[in-house]
Amino acid sequence: MSSPSPETETHEVSLSTEEQWVVHYALGTHIDDALDDGETPPEWTLEVFDAIEDADETETFTRRQTRRLVELLDTYLETEEAPYRDIVHGTNVQERLEETLDARA
Repeated sequence: MSSPSPETETHEVSLSTEEQWVVHYALGTHIDDALDDGETPPEWTLEVFDAIEDADETETFTRRQTRRLVELLDTYLETEEAPYRDIVHGTNVQERLEETLDARA
């Protein structure tokens, strides 16, 4: 019996309302920027955005989505526009996602 591909393997991550908001904002901004540039947003951003919108407190992401979300949060949290509360909650999400990736590596 074979195990799922590391890229399609899923990870469940619990996020508080505040953490969901930070992820929602970072994704929304990324999607809006792509649209403003006349580009199609990456499919993973739309999938993760939908997962955030549809979930209560537990989101399910693929390994690839998890990695890309960590990178997106890293980019957003380093901007001057990120308010302190987003940095706090976003860093918590980032750390939790990285722990999930490390646990399955």
